[in-house]
Amino acid sequence: MFQYIADVITYDILRLARGTKIVSSLNFFLYDVPKIYFLLVVIVFVVAIVRTFLPPERIRALLSHKHEFTGNILAACLGIFTPFCTCSAIPLFIGMLESGVPLGVTMSFLVSSPTINEVALILLWGLFGWRVAIIYILSGLFIAIVSGFIIGRLKMERYVEGFVFKIKAMPEGSGDKLTWSDRLSYAVEYVREIFSQVWLYVMIGVGIGAFIHGYVPVEFVTKYAGNSNLFAVIIAVIIGIPLYSNAAGTIPIVQALMEKGLALGTTLALMMAITGLSLPEFIILRKVLKPRLLLTFFGTVAIGIIAIGYFFNLVF
Repeated sequence: MFQYIADVITYDILRLARGTKIVSSLNFFLYDVPKIYFLLVVIVFVVAIVRTFLPPERIRALLSHKHEFTGNILAACLGIFTPFCTCSAIPLFIGMLESGVPLGVTMSFLVSSPTINEVALILLWGLFGWRVAIIYILSGLFIAIVSGFIIGRLKMERYVEGFVFKIKAMPEGSGDKLTWSDRLSYAVEYVREIFSQVWLYVMIGVGIGAFIHGYVPVEFVTKYAGNSNLFAVIIAVIIGIPLYSNAAGTIPIVQALMEKGLALGTTLALMMAITGLSLPEFIILRKVLKPRLLLTFFGTVAIGIIAIGYFFNLVF
């Protein structure tokens, strides 16, 4: 539906010519902004309703453990089954923090959710076989778990923006006492609060991603991140940062690069950088995280992606 509306506006109403990169970027923007806003509203609303049945003490019981590393593992695994881009994963991230889940555990979820996607897993399996698919999912889990654990050890809760903890939370023990009218009223108010805080950052982030959509430098990547370059993985990660796509959307890029002979580790590093370290993601997350935590988050994930890339280039 969103693609159809974007096509009508771009090609029928504005009468722009198909095929040019700038028109493709505009079409992508007109498609992605409403889609993400819709997902954001729906996901936040559903999350809010679910939270009325799972008040803070229950969420803490699910993800807060005596051994925090166990929580990192559970949160990273949860991210696999939440096929969201970063902007739509933010409400769940906020809800976890608000419920008292440790910061490091929520970070594992925030890395895993956009980076690992079951659609991408199925596509990778079909195109490249089970080995590449399993490597993809295990690499993403490893980065999510370790990154969250490291950030948790650094005790950086004070670098989360204050509004996150001021959003109206469910009272302790109130979940079983609410009527459906109460639950719906709470969900609507929760949507309003979250959306008012992040809508502009979503638009800016998608705008930047849309501007460079269609400019994916496949030839540039194969030239400068080829197998003979010692810094190939690092270059691939740097190239991936300004790009914007979800995990499934990177599959055509991955296929083109592997057909041109790019090493598996370098290709996976590019894919993970696009989904887990994109510039639009950075802009959106800045609304939620203060600069020091944001840079620590990105730096930790980047180091993990680079390490995974070099490891698989050596082994495979």
